[in-house]
Amino acid sequence: MNDVISLAKDLINRRSVTPEDAGCQDLMKGLLGELGFANETMVFEDTTNLWSRRGTDGPLLCFAGHTDVVPSGPESAWQTPPFVATEKDGYLHGRGAADMKGSLAAMLAATQRFVTDYPAHQGSIAYLITSDEEGPFINGTTRVIDTLEARNEKITWCIVGEPSSTETVGDVVKNGRRGSLTGDLTVKGIQGHVAYPHLARNPVHDAAPALAEMATTHWDNGNASFPPTSFQISNINGGTGAGNVIPGELHVCFNFRFSTEVTDAELVSRSLTILDKHELDYEIKWTYNGQPFLTDSGELVAATQQAIEAQTGKPTQLSTAGGTSDGRFIAPTGAQVVELGPVNATIHKIDENVKMADLITLEKIYYDIMVRLLA
Repeated sequence: MNDVISLAKDLINRRSVTPEDAGCQDLMKGLLGELGFANETMVFEDTTNLWSRRGTDGPLLCFAGHTDVVPSGPESAWQTPPFVATEKDGYLHGRGAADMKGSLAAMLAATQRFVTDYPAHQGSIAYLITSDEEGPFINGTTRVIDTLEARNEKITWCIVGEPSSTETVGDVVKNGRRGSLTGDLTVKGIQGHVAYPHLARNPVHDAAPALAEMATTHWDNGNASFPPTSFQISNINGGTGAGNVIPGELHVCFNFRFSTEVTDAELVSRSLTILDKHELDYEIKWTYNGQPFLTDSGELVAATQQAIEAQTGKPTQLSTAGGTSDGRFIAPTGAQVVELGPVNATIHKIDENVKMADLITLEKIYYDIMVRLLA
């Protein structure tokens, strides 16, 4: 049996900065192949994806995740080398330890144990793994799902290994996510000298009232599963760098995180109404990052809650908070989707780490879920 800590170390030691996979999926294919999984590598542009399946019947339980990690930042700022997995005071340090190579290791160890214990299990088990989750998410999970949908290969239940936990492993499970919509706005003015404003038009002054209205607009009330929709300006830029020049253009990037109480089309329409009301000369580009989804009940949620309480002695909280995940590409197919992984306190940070005991517990939880659904 493979040890979850050793597997996590082997994955962390591979410098798989997005969209590079750096051999992580080859490692996974080797282990899964020994367990009777049929491995299918799908390469789209610069992204390597893996679809691996054991069995042909339903129901299908899928583990989903990513082998790519964000850049380490200055390696000299790390206490230990980011791509050398290091044990320290009960924690495993390294880029991807929490997001999400630790989860992948726990999935693999749990699967090996389950298949050994239940070689004639019900249904099928699959892995959907990409190297494009931390990047532009164009050629990763979404393309694999398109391929599966085209051949009518349906996922029944999906566990995404994103680091969902807050204080202790399993204390929070994400059973949905808000939608995400980004607007890139360019407001046009007329460049000129600050001493002669009557000969220019300042796009910052023009846009400010419209942006203030968007920031204070009440978009919806949310609901029992989702907080109200939020609007945030993430980037704003204008000017030449000189203190005596009125800028000719203002560039603003903003984002909506929205609930199921409003659609992306409604957000676009209401935004354009505000911009037009203020008579701006503007161009805008919209990027649809994902629709909101929710798995509020069903066999997967029940099995996950029961497994966490059985292994930790504590109940779990269902939540839709946080950013987006690849679950947004899987849920629209009709699959039940939850996100369950280690504590997320250090993800994307210098000195990312995970408690080794948490990875051992996480392996037990994944195994328990498999028993409840497929044994």
